[in-house]
Amino acid sequence: MRLKIDNIHINYITGEGRHSAGIPILFIHGFTGNSNDWKFLMNRVHPSFFPIAIDLIGHGRSDSPDDPNFYTCSTIVKHIDVLMKYLGYDHFILCGYSMGGRAALSYSFKYPGNVLSLILESSSAGIEDYNEKKERVEHDFLLAEKIKSNGLDSFLEYWFNQPLFENLRKLKNFEQIKNKRGKNNVIGLSNSLLGFNTGLMPSYWSKLNSIDFPVLLISGSADLKYTEISRRMNKLIRNSKHEIVEGAGHNVHLEKPEDFVNLLNSYLSIIFDGKIS
Repeated sequence: MRLKIDNIHINYITGEGRHSAGIPILFIHGFTGNSNDWKFLMNRVHPSFFPIAIDLIGHGRSDSPDDPNFYTCSTIVKHIDVLMKYLGYDHFILCGYSMGGRAALSYSFKYPGNVLSLILESSSAGIEDYNEKKERVEHDFLLAEKIKSNGLDSFLEYWFNQPLFENLRKLKNFEQIKNKRGKNNVIGLSNSLLGFNTGLMPSYWSKLNSIDFPVLLISGSADLKYTEISRRMNKLIRNSKHEIVEGAGHNVHLEKPEDFVNLLNSYLSIIFDGKIS
């Protein structure tokens, strides 16, 4: 299904046969992904919840406009807000992976009253140091040019050969996962790096202690960088829990889908039972 927002079509999917009166939970994919990354759990989420997954701008079946200014953090937050209002939800749970986690966290600070809970998988609260932010912006701008000049197949070969995705590469269906990424749009991915990279994203580290809704942080034991980031976030957020999935790397939900679903449902059951205030 596609919704037109400011002349841009944003695609989304929902759990088939699920009752829309359930507590809504919006799943947000990472860079090069799309809403189908979450299909494996759409009908396995706790029955009291209604799952929705979005294709961020430049990904999946959503539009990929030429202007990078359409890909900013504020625009992505607006797309999430308009979509959920269109679906009739004022309060909902956000679950985001990596870049999608950054989008979810950004939304949470813009509209904290709308968020029932936040689930962040292998994500970050941004970069604090100015020089590091500048370096990251320059790095991602070069990556954007790499996509445009070398094409998507070449870029994906480079992208997934990073140590970050070592565990993902070991999966039997890795080639299938990578090939699905190849259906994305060159302009969409390059502009996503130009408009919503970690260097351009505001740093939320100093604001984490102001979050008053429950937060679940998920990381893989083999992803040392983001496990440490999640540990630090867990110390700063008052009502949070950090779960480390053994044997998983950066992309926990694709590498260890059973563990991810079990963690998710266990956490959602706690919320539903009112055990988290």
